[in-house]
Amino acid sequence: MDSDSPGFATIEEYIATFPEDIGLRLQALREVIKAAAPAAQETISYQMPTFVLNGNLVHFAAFKKHIGFYPAPSGIEAFKAELAAYKSSKGAVQFPIDQPLPLELIGRIVAFRVAENQQKAARKTLKRK
Repeated sequence: MDSDSPGFATIEEYIATFPEDIGLRLQALREVIKAAAPAAQETISYQMPTFVLNGNLVHFAAFKKHIGFYPAPSGIEAFKAELAAYKSSKGAVQFPIDQPLPLELIGRIVAFRVAENQQKAARKTLKRK
């Protein structure tokens, strides 16, 4: 995104900036995340669609050759074997733009992150008592 751009206020605005075929893929990704994390709130962070539940849950973004998915380092590590076919780094995975998204796997990663964030929140609550 151009640093002179005003930015996005919603995920809908973000998705609307892409051609229809990419927009449909992003919308499918969004729906899988919403299904796996129904209590999460949608926002824009770092100019990327973001889901928040007791802290950042996951981000995603479209690029020229891939869709980036950012489930935090723990999400990548926990599913390392299943993500081996994709280019990844410590906290990100790249799904090639010309291949189907592994939506079932993404749903499981999001569910993992939900449980992880809920456990962190519960530990914080116990420490305060």
